[in-house]
Amino acid sequence: MVTIPLPPAPGAETHWSLALVNSTVSLPGGLEADELSTPAEATGWLIGHGLAPRDTELLAYCRSQLVGLRTDLRSVFAAHVDGNAPDPAALEGINRALTTVPSAVVLRYEEKTGLRRTSIHPTTRIVEHAMMQIAEDAAALLTGESASLISRCDATPCDRFLLRTHARRYWCCTRCGDRVRAARAYARRSPQRVATE
Repeated sequence: MVTIPLPPAPGAETHWSLALVNSTVSLPGGLEADELSTPAEATGWLIGHGLAPRDTELLAYCRSQLVGLRTDLRSVFAAHVDGNAPDPAALEGINRALTTVPSAVVLRYEEKTGLRRTSIHPTTRIVEHAMMQIAEDAAALLTGESASLISRCDATPCDRFLLRTHARRYWCCTRCGDRVRAARAYARRSPQRVATE
C-alpha cells in the first residue's frame, strides 16, 4: 500500500459515499493507495469528512466495519455503472448500515444542565452513525437525479468512481485525463506506424 494524495473525483466533495468508495484506488505500476489502511487513517478520514468528532480514536474493529461498507458500496456502484443487478450481500451490508443506528435520542439528566436529550456515541456508535450517513448518501445518489451521471474512471488502471460533470469527461482527475488522452493519441498513431513498417 502507498499513500498518494489524489484530488477528489468530481462529486466526491459533496457525496460521502463517492469519497468512501474512492478511498482506495489502483495506480499505475500495480500499486494501490488506501486512505483507510490503519485505524488512525480511518479516524482521520472520518474527521476530515465531518463524520466524527475531533477527539475520536477508532479501534481496528471500527476500521474493519468502515472498510466492509466501502467494499459493499464499491460492489453496488460497479453494478450500477455496468448495468447489472447488485450483489444481494452488498445490498444487505448497505441496508445494515442504514438501520443499525438507533434513531432515538435519549433523555438524560445532568446536575449542571438538568434534563436534556442527547445521542449516546461511544466509539462504535460514532462509526455506526457515520456509516449510516454514508449509506444514506449512497442510497439517495443511486436512486436520485444524478444516478445516470455516476461513472467509473476510464484511465487504466484507475478504478475510482465519479459524477460526470461534462458529457465527454470519463476520468476522475487531470492525471487520469492525461493518461486517457495519451492512450487515444497513441491508438490513432499506431495504425500509421504499422502501415509504414
